[in-house]
Amino acid sequence: MEIGQSIYKIRNNAKLTQEQFAEMFGVSQQAVQKWESGSAVPDIEKIVKVAKYFDVSLDSLVMGNDNRLVEDMNKSEILKPQYKNIHDWEFYSSNLKTEYQQSIEEGLDIDAYKEVFYSVSMLPKGEVKKRFGDILFDIVASAKIKEGYYYVEPSDLEQIQMMRQGADERYSYDKEKIKDKIYGAWLGRICGCMLGKSVEGVRTNDLVPFLKETKNYPMYRYICRKDLQNIDLTKYKFNFVGRVYADEIDGMPVDDDTNYVVLAQKIIEKYGRDFTPHDVSKAWLTYQGKDAYCTAERVAFCNFVKGYAPPQSAVYKNPYREWIGAQIRGDYFGYINPGDPKLAAEMAWRDASISHVKNGIYGEMFIAAMLAIAATTNSIEKIITLGLAEIPQTSRLYESIMLILDSYKSGVSEQDCFKMIHEKYDEHSGHDWCHTISNAMIVVASLLYGEGDFSRSICMAVETGFDTDCNGATVGSILGMANGKETISEDWSAPISNKLHTSIFGVGTVNISDCVEKTLSHIENA
Repeated sequence: MEIGQSIYKIRNNAKLTQEQFAEMFGVSQQAVQKWESGSAVPDIEKIVKVAKYFDVSLDSLVMGNDNRLVEDMNKSEILKPQYKNIHDWEFYSSNLKTEYQQSIEEGLDIDAYKEVFYSVSMLPKGEVKKRFGDILFDIVASAKIKEGYYYVEPSDLEQIQMMRQGADERYSYDKEKIKDKIYGAWLGRICGCMLGKSVEGVRTNDLVPFLKETKNYPMYRYICRKDLQNIDLTKYKFNFVGRVYADEIDGMPVDDDTNYVVLAQKIIEKYGRDFTPHDVSKAWLTYQGKDAYCTAERVAFCNFVKGYAPPQSAVYKNPYREWIGAQIRGDYFGYINPGDPKLAAEMAWRDASISHVKNGIYGEMFIAAMLAIAATTNSIEKIITLGLAEIPQTSRLYESIMLILDSYKSGVSEQDCFKMIHEKYDEHSGHDWCHTISNAMIVVASLLYGEGDFSRSICMAVETGFDTDCNGATVGSILGMANGKETISEDWSAPISNKLHTSIFGVGTVNISDCVEKTLSHIENA
């Protein structure tokens, strides 16, 4: 791990902004940005101060590890990992309840092992738990689909395309308006992400009362640091204090939802439009450190390091294989394929298949295809139905999106629709909270009931709970593309200041306007 990554991790864990971190050590915010991006290294005096202040060793800060061995340590202890230091995302046996639920939802015939999965999950983290987990993974890997399972959900691109209803049609777009639409998509994604970032991880039993207390319910604006004044925060389980807010930022802060759009742009620059899943895996290893990735992406990254290539990297000990991670990564493939939902979805598959399977893949294909269509129309129903045409009709995701669409068309109220999503998925379950399908349903419902209004739609996506920054970003991206930059008011865009901070090595902070110009060049070179 480079020192820039170590500083980013320390700062992020301490919930400090770059500006706050810079002030602590008497440097500029720009200096901290350069350290974290790897374009500059702090001098030795600053390194020592950081190490002392945060009580970490110089080995840990500079090299990312502290593996100094005590001379009298038993060799058998040296050869075993310190399991307590392994993040749960990287330790398969810590996620056996999730694995069981995921496998059951996929239709795998493992019901007889439920008590074993749950019992092993309760063991302390260590060698015994790991070995039991290895056995249970082998059971999952060799399990058959239950007889009579209703859904047919391939992960292979050719089979996916055989089971979709898309007509291979390309739709025309207005070349004179495409810049405004692309700019709107970038800005919409960033503003929607910022709205949800302040409360990422909150549950609605805290979020709704907080919004009401701050006179922001139904939501209509960003949550601000000043909202925290004069209210009793101790009654909330969620840590509102330790978040970042729109009235204290200098550009969009680092977030994986926006990192992935910039990273996709880098992939197109480096490998071209014919990039492969293997190219994506190489880019992940090249441009970001392990801690930039979460859940399924973290598992896939570790699998790349161990030598597992796509698509094996998506399935080896990956209980998060249908979680939302891929769904937040597909925007750029929609941006550069205006009017061509099939190609946008295909590119999304190349990206998604390195870390996800089945509905995890379909989520990214669906979003990319919707964005390709949004470049040609602002009809929300057309955007959804033509996006949906790129994924298998026999899938759980297709069925769930059709449920939302049919409910809307039949006159189900906004309140009852979102209530239905909450009844179907438990936001207090990590699996449900972070799953592709639950969040895709929120995205589609917000688009429909928001009726094309940018502010109302992104607020609806966030106030509903679940993965707030992801859903706000996706809804904002689609509506920004459909309606253009001019429909996003300065109330949303002003705090962003045309700046997007990333943790991508060699990139750091970028101007949104520059990202737009690069996107246009990738469209022109198609």
